[in-house]
Amino acid sequence: MSERRLDSERESLREASDDGSVRGGATAEDAEGRGGRGGEQGAIGGIGRREALKVLATSAVALPLAGSLAACSPESRSLPVVDASKAASGGVEASGVPVAGPRGTKSDPDLLNPKITWPMLLTASEMVTLTALCDMIIPADAKSPAASAVGVPAYINEYVSAPADWYQRALVQVRGGLIWINVESNKRFGKAFADVTPAQRTAICDDICYAAKAKPEFKQAAQFFDRVRDLTAEGFYTTDEGMKDIGYVGNVALASFDGPPPEVLKHLGLA
Repeated sequence: MSERRLDSERESLREASDDGSVRGGATAEDAEGRGGRGGEQGAIGGIGRREALKVLATSAVALPLAGSLAACSPESRSLPVVDASKAASGGVEASGVPVAGPRGTKSDPDLLNPKITWPMLLTASEMVTLTALCDMIIPADAKSPAASAVGVPAYINEYVSAPADWYQRALVQVRGGLIWINVESNKRFGKAFADVTPAQRTAICDDICYAAKAKPEFKQAAQFFDRVRDLTAEGFYTTDEGMKDIGYVGNVALASFDGPPPEVLKHLGLA
């Protein structure tokens, strides 16, 4: 709905009356009948007060309706493209007229089936070593599965393969640490870390599991272990199995809410 249409409607209303004769050229008799001394008080320019109020009331309804109808027009179904050259002005022309807003995306991203748009960078042999280390950090027990069983090594691979600088620095640290732990395992036991016994893996991990107390020759390896331990915990405890392991209920819908239990009210001194 444009201003021209509104103006046209206003003209039509001004021309319309009970007998079709009210306009700027109405006669004194017309005015007398509609709002002159013999009728309604206060005829304005040949239009009786009743007609003037009718015009004002109709215009008040038409103005918000114009915006609603314009929003429903085919031209308005897609957001306009923003002019980058005018973005610095806060979206306003020099004349004060607002510029178009951003178009946006065609559809919302599919968060239930996210797409990873970068390649995984850790090699198959690196993933074998990483899997063995993750399972040393969170092994399987009677309560929950091992870290590798819920995809933690794949999560870490995705993390360190991301293109941003922060993740690339993590890739360098993790990749260097995996090399170190295999070299250390071969030095001590003559086998790669994934091939030695759990007790032998524990012996290596005990030397690097706490950076503050690590010997000087193990300081960098301890920083690597800290990184992998943090990522392992992140990956594991954000899965259903991990949340169940720590008893995290989360945002569960309730069929009804009966208020705080009596023991809570008693503890707060409200019972």
